[in-house]
Amino acid sequence: MAYILGVDIGTSGTKTVLFSEDGTPVASATYEYPLYTPQNGYAEQDPQDWWNASVNGIKDVLEESKVSPEDIKGIGLSGQMHGLVMLDADNKPIRKSIIWCDQRTAKEVDEITDKVGADRMIEITANPAITGFTAAKIMWVKNNEPQNYERCRHILLPKDYIRFMLTGEYATEVSDASGMQLLDIPNRCWSDEVLTKLGIDKALLGKVYESPDITGTVTAKAAALTGLKAGIPVVGGAGDNAAAAVGTGVVEDGKAFTTIGSSGVVFAHTSNISIDKKGRVHTFCCAVPGCWHVMGVTQSAGLSLKWFRDNFAWSEMETALAMGVDPYYLMDKEAGSVPIGANRLLYMPYLNGERTPHLDPAARGVFFGLSTMHKKKDMLRAVMEGVSYSLRDCVEVMREMDISVSDMMACGGGGTSPLWRQMLADLYGCPVKTTQNKEGPALGVALLAAVGAGIYSSVPEACRAVIKPEKIQEPVAENTAEYEKVYTMYRKLYPAMKQCFAELSQL
Repeated sequence: MAYILGVDIGTSGTKTVLFSEDGTPVASATYEYPLYTPQNGYAEQDPQDWWNASVNGIKDVLEESKVSPEDIKGIGLSGQMHGLVMLDADNKPIRKSIIWCDQRTAKEVDEITDKVGADRMIEITANPAITGFTAAKIMWVKNNEPQNYERCRHILLPKDYIRFMLTGEYATEVSDASGMQLLDIPNRCWSDEVLTKLGIDKALLGKVYESPDITGTVTAKAAALTGLKAGIPVVGGAGDNAAAAVGTGVVEDGKAFTTIGSSGVVFAHTSNISIDKKGRVHTFCCAVPGCWHVMGVTQSAGLSLKWFRDNFAWSEMETALAMGVDPYYLMDKEAGSVPIGANRLLYMPYLNGERTPHLDPAARGVFFGLSTMHKKKDMLRAVMEGVSYSLRDCVEVMREMDISVSDMMACGGGGTSPLWRQMLADLYGCPVKTTQNKEGPALGVALLAAVGAGIYSSVPEACRAVIKPEKIQEPVAENTAEYEKVYTMYRKLYPAMKQCFAELSQL
């Protein structure tokens, strides 16, 4: 039996999972680490923490599984995207990594837009300049810590630092590199134009591979630390969302997934590149060679429900504790007792501004239509529906771009709710499924490693062999008709309130 290893370097911790070649998880280990916020809006982590978590996780799964290192045929890496790791001439991190959720770079975003041009930035990198992306972080260090920038000899992403520690290679792959805003997305290579205009030396960047390509092999030093065998191939891997796509089988046209975590993501695969000139959705290279994905984001998806729970659902939390169940289970039951449209109550889930389709940091949450007839359960239903309408907005942008969405997987905490999955199925007009395997990104990059090792001939073949649907919610025609009436009203609300949101932010 052959085995494959998936290592997912997340924000809260690193999860290491050992799989058999058929995708069955054999052993798993997770190690957490801190997030540093030296100032308001800053977010940093120590790359050494990621490496320690990776080493300990690998040692743990080898010990737990009793699998011989000889039988591990490949390693895949997934990770939080957009983080900046800078190494000096001795390959030591110069400073803590500035990670994806850091917001210090507003001035640098303006600088990038001025130097490259707003339209040209979208043409090359498929996205407008964004505070969270890596290019703005590089420019911030250049502008604010010139001594650190002068010492920099290599720039890597979080998972690519782990690759370097395992293999000694400075390398990345197209899906994660897409989030740096230095990659020519249509041509899947570094953009000389962007690098020149920003004054960033291309020699600082690693070699770009496709996700299933072998980028290096485990060194004797890394083998001694982890218990692995020297020479095991390490493939390109993928950024977290691209890895999750492989782990849920979203690797062919027509396939997509919706994640309802704190934020919400609609992610669709496409074999033809499509870029939204308005910058409402992200287009990145995906983990399937020669293909792309389009991703829309709802800022406050599961966060809206958590906010409602924490502030208004105290009785549900107390009852759930006494019953030994999750409060969300009881909230689901309450919302399910309310008809579609929440008795003419709508919720706009813009608690912290919005990304897709409005790109408006000033937008805020709204309950629209409140009256004395409404009860807590109506508001609860409205919150779940409002998030679903926002996710439908993401799908509508994709349909404008001629991207087919006919087969949807559901992931994240919200994806465990049968009611929420049915809402999505009815609003999308297509089946919404979950998968038997819940390992997501770790499984995705393990399958990429299986392709690199020759166990499977392609990423789609690996997914067809391993990914099996578990629960399927089919759209209900009469529900779809009712939701369409409410969704039509929902779409009128933001344009009517846009100016008010802007004025509110200046009060």
